Amino acid sequence: MNQRIIYPNDDGGVAIIIPALDCGLTIEEIAAKDVPTGKPFKIVDVTDLPTDRTARATWEYASIGAASTGE
Repeated sequence: MNQRIIYPNDDGGVAIIIPALDCGLTIEEIAAKDVPTGKPFKIVDVTDLPTDRTARATWEYASIGAASTGE
């Protein structure tokens, strides 16, 4: 699966959920199950995530990805 679920965490950063392969759930079902209640989320392609993880603390939820389902 080349998609990730992202949502803003309580510290102002970005939380990323990497779905397990062949878990039997759609990515939307995973988001409904795992994203905290009331948090907006986006389903994005893995290529939409910044590749420089050393600066992950500076990533901003609003600037990652265009696909959106939970807002």
